[in-house]
Amino acid sequence: MSGHVLITGGTGNTGRRIAARLGELGVSARVASRAAGGGGDHVVFDWADPSTHGPALSGVDRVYLIAPGMVEDPSTLMLPFLERALARGVGRFVLLSSSAIPEGAPGLGTVDRFLRERAPGFAILKPSWFMQNFVDPKHPHGSSLIGEGKVVTSTGAGRVGFVDPDDIAEVAVRALVDETSHDTAHVITGPEALAYSEVAAILERVTGRPMRHVHVDDDEARRRLVAAGMPEAYAALLVGLDVAIRGGAEDRVTDTVLRVTGRAPRSFEAFARAHAQVFRSGDRIG
Repeated sequence: MSGHVLITGGTGNTGRRIAARLGELGVSARVASRAAGGGGDHVVFDWADPSTHGPALSGVDRVYLIAPGMVEDPSTLMLPFLERALARGVGRFVLLSSSAIPEGAPGLGTVDRFLRERAPGFAILKPSWFMQNFVDPKHPHGSSLIGEGKVVTSTGAGRVGFVDPDDIAEVAVRALVDETSHDTAHVITGPEALAYSEVAAILERVTGRPMRHVHVDDDEARRRLVAAGMPEAYAALLVGLDVAIRGGAEDRVTDTVLRVTGRAPRSFEAFARAHAQVFRSGDRIG
């Protein structure tokens, strides 16, 4: 493909992977993030600061969209930017959404619908929960697993098709560079749906450290997230997703990764083995 890709959230979980992969393919890309980067085509970008939008969009014809973090309704910040991008001639948008957010729902679902109705070309990525959350010490799950050997949710026995961010990024790259725009929503999962207790069992087997899932009620789950630094409204939103998981909403797998990229998605056990040292070097579990 010719042209220039803007990657919002370009230093995050999927953004940095997409940037690296586009570089390997020889595709011109601009990394946008809230902090100044070092080298390459990197611009400061803040959803809440319209003065950063014009420089980010200069010369761009395709955009990868990551919603602003910890914002209850990201559409209020994203839709004005999308209007600017359309006015500047951007022809394709790839949005990172979620398998839990239906088109047209308040917030990110509104952005999904806007793109479907207004964008010349688009793809909506709807991944399941990130495997990376279990090894990221900044995430509540990663922090409690590494430090305490437990993951705490109100999901009960509900299962999730956890997915590797590398697989999400590869689908995103295809949606950005394929000659024909995908113009669809891609529900992206790993190869199996697992309960959190099964995740803990796999981690224990792979790492040799005791691991367990602790099921709590919804109020306790919300309190823990708030104590970890999340805004009250956002914590309530996440607990609502736990409730949906408990009811079976995420108990599914799709063939999206294989169909779009030509390779099978990574299993959670393979992911755990690749990151086992994170747990072996963590604090000892009492």
